[in-house]
Amino acid sequence: MKKIIPLSLIAVASIYAADVVLAPIGVESTVITEVSQNAKTSADLAQALSSSVPSIDMSRRSGIANDILIRGQKRDNISITVDGTKVCGACPNRMDPPVSHILASQIDEIEVIEGPYDVENFGTMSGGVKIKTKKPTKDLHGEVNFGYGSFDYTKVGATLSGGNDLVRVLVSGSSESSGQYVDGNGDTLSQQVKKNAPTANQYQTKYEDAAGYKKKSLMAKAFVTVTDNQELQLGVTKNRSDNVLYPNSSMDAAYDYSNIYSVAYDVKNITDIYKNANLQYYYSDVDHPMDTKYRNSGAMMYMTAQLKTTMQGVKLKNDFDINSYKLLVGLDGNKRTWEGEKFNTTVATGMVGPSSTMLTHTKTNNKALFAKVDKAYGNIDLTLGTRYDSTNITPDDTTKQSNDYNALNANILTAYNLDKVNKLFFGIGQASRVPDARELYILNSAGTALTGTPNLNKTTNQEVDLGYELHNNLMKFKIKAFYSKLKDYIYYNKDLLMNNFTNIDATIYGSELSASLYATDALTFNAGLSYKKGQKDKALVGQTDKNLADIAPLRGNLGASYEYAGNSFASIETQFSDKWSAYDFINGERELGAWGILNMKVKHAVSKNFDFTLGVNNMFDQAYAQSNTYADLTLISAGATRMLLNEPGRYIYTNLDFKF
Repeated sequence: MKKIIPLSLIAVASIYAADVVLAPIGVESTVITEVSQNAKTSADLAQALSSSVPSIDMSRRSGIANDILIRGQKRDNISITVDGTKVCGACPNRMDPPVSHILASQIDEIEVIEGPYDVENFGTMSGGVKIKTKKPTKDLHGEVNFGYGSFDYTKVGATLSGGNDLVRVLVSGSSESSGQYVDGNGDTLSQQVKKNAPTANQYQTKYEDAAGYKKKSLMAKAFVTVTDNQELQLGVTKNRSDNVLYPNSSMDAAYDYSNIYSVAYDVKNITDIYKNANLQYYYSDVDHPMDTKYRNSGAMMYMTAQLKTTMQGVKLKNDFDINSYKLLVGLDGNKRTWEGEKFNTTVATGMVGPSSTMLTHTKTNNKALFAKVDKAYGNIDLTLGTRYDSTNITPDDTTKQSNDYNALNANILTAYNLDKVNKLFFGIGQASRVPDARELYILNSAGTALTGTPNLNKTTNQEVDLGYELHNNLMKFKIKAFYSKLKDYIYYNKDLLMNNFTNIDATIYGSELSASLYATDALTFNAGLSYKKGQKDKALVGQTDKNLADIAPLRGNLGASYEYAGNSFASIETQFSDKWSAYDFINGERELGAWGILNMKVKHAVSKNFDFTLGVNNMFDQAYAQSNTYADLTLISAGATRMLLNEPGRYIYTNLDFKF
């Protein structure tokens, strides 16, 4: 394993283009296309993203519904939107992160924003993900997909789209399930728990072979042409996940149900100057109960913690062309609610006991005004953006204080085009995010003390990005560096008896590199690399460790893809990570070993209507972990050691795609 890192450095690492196609990229973002065509291993978007963009790492929570980090930042430090709808999870332990509420197969395009450079959406402090799902077409198109893989994975999905000049409709549905995955040591999820967790947290004998998860999803859209330049857009997405195992947490998800609704009205080319107006209303809700029913501690009586959240908002965007200036002006308003309760159920009788509050019903109201202007000055492209937010957070429990926050966010992005294929770029920006209800008001697991800290300040990120990009007929190359100064960063202090969340100052800096070499018309080599370093300005009170949690080490990959027979291709890639040696031991993290895995895939177009895919991930069945054990997640502990969760071992999969 020690040989992996030097070999990988020679390779320079990758943007994983063997799996996902990347569109042209700018200073602040990376655009991923063809997600649904290439993400074939499961519906898990986190896995597809972490295998596609060097700046993104995945936090492994289970066989499905995993979380993402952008440059070491997660939770509310990054924003997630689906077709303009801001999506939030209900679980305080990230069993249902926002990216888990949309399937990779439903997606048309993803824009990953790196840094504080999005003024359109609330809470894009250190990054964001803008997901655009498939649009209905006028011509009749359909697709049926079948997927099979190791660990008893099965999937069936279908999409139908069509219409006329007046109405276009799309309906997409899927159902998938999987057994427990097996790691490189040959251990199932329950066996990993049995080896590493106290008896009370282990699975009961009758549940040791329980399925890993079941997941169903339905998405429907209707676009109605009102006039030649006006369109009404309606959308709904429903996700239903059942019996999802979370082995290194003390609870599993009984179910995770979410609904996303959107209504938008778009008017184009109003005048020569007033180019576009878009008004959108959206609403999403999540119902997430987790329990100890499968664990030894729940053999006689099991505990359920049920969390619910809603998010609704209205956004108005107006685009103008004024001489050579492109101007965007908008209004944004949204409200989130979040609440949670706990109760016990007697197994023998099914009787449910009285409930108690774990998170008081809390309303977060935000109002904002934003603007962005684009202008070209010869070889220089310039973008200026600003956003003003006013936010108030009100708990129903009047014994806890309410909070009001105001923030002015702004950024400048420039690109100097040296010639048609070379450019330098620079960005500087500031953005903030407010604490959420969990960080302010949640109680500990016993319900006896306040883990949240009601007087937290908002967090502000001040960041500088710079880099160089080359894109010609022979290759695409991009190198980028960033320096992020976090003021009042919200951090979890494991040693405190209550009010565990605290504000600190910290710094994260690093660099990312990606490259594609077009050796021939058919053969492409891809490489990429990501490195970051995070430090607290001062150690937490009573602690000495200044390493920032969640800062993964040097990571990347090297890959090659060969196209043949039109739309067919074969790809091979190696993914690797250096040893995780800079970590926050006092707050639950540990050293992780270096690792490297090999993946291969062949996608063969049997005909224009039928594709066949065969692939294998982690070909040599390596045992490794890519997610650390920072104490902001409630994980099983054996003494002072928090349970680590290994990644899947060798995974063989196949897909059959029928199109018309």
